[in-house]
Amino acid sequence: MSKPKPARYPTTNWSAYNAALRKRGSLLIWLDKELAWHPPHEGHPGRPPVFSDAAIQFCLSIKVLFKLPLRQTVGMVAGLLQLAGLDWPVPDYSTMCRRQKTLKVQIPYRRADGPLNLLVDSTGIKFLGDGEWQARKHGPQGRRQWRKIHLAMDTATSDIRAVEFTPSWEGDSPVLSDLLDQIPQGEDIGTVTADGAYDTRRCHSAIIARGGTAIIPIRKNGRPWKEESPDARARNETLRATRHYGRALWKRWTGYHTRSRAEAKMRCLKSFGERIAARDPDRQTAEIHIRVALINRFNALGTAEVVRVA
Repeated sequence: MSKPKPARYPTTNWSAYNAALRKRGSLLIWLDKELAWHPPHEGHPGRPPVFSDAAIQFCLSIKVLFKLPLRQTVGMVAGLLQLAGLDWPVPDYSTMCRRQKTLKVQIPYRRADGPLNLLVDSTGIKFLGDGEWQARKHGPQGRRQWRKIHLAMDTATSDIRAVEFTPSWEGDSPVLSDLLDQIPQGEDIGTVTADGAYDTRRCHSAIIARGGTAIIPIRKNGRPWKEESPDARARNETLRATRHYGRALWKRWTGYHTRSRAEAKMRCLKSFGERIAARDPDRQTAEIHIRVALINRFNALGTAEVVRVA
């Protein structure tokens, strides 16, 4: 008996997606001539800052995008401003390093019609230690340190709507409520899809509190919850459906496999570098937020529309 042919996933908007990919290589898409390079005078005592938060975020975005040290970033930003015909001053490397610690990164995103459906996942990223090849070839020479990135992605726009940056020992489930708190209260949440690590009372309660539906597989050897609460009833319904129809059929029926898109988004996040350059936790958080802002900006230029063909 011959094996069935594997399914194909052609791109239906190739011309538009091809144009979007070309735009991603343009240097001037990151520079807006209407950008408020100098902050407005607020009348506070003391010396006012010379550069606005938007200017610092632009400089650090160039640093992350092209994987440059701070001093080379100063030179590249000066070149971009010269190409754009702008005589704005350029912050020096010490100013960028100092302001990165307190920078509140503005992450752009798009809102689609209807309730918000989220895909939640986490990954680790290294900031100290030997590279993979060196550790495998010669053994680790020192302690390798990691931190965890927690993301919530919109299925409709592929934009990252919430991000948390925690120590490596922090679990996945305690962070879900913090991710949901980053979604505006006036925005309806439809579904929250996550893996079995989020099958906890805290996660189900947080999702029910926001009016959403949890698509979370029951952990192996999971038992029904005895509490008569909305989150317990919803979780027990999932358990009964899994036992009756089987885990594989339940995942297909609920669309659980779309969670793989969040895993692919993690790979996009690491395409800016397998490790983060900063050592201070606040600067590391700003660097991760800038990566997220860059990804959402790429998505706004255009993404591929893929359909499954049997």
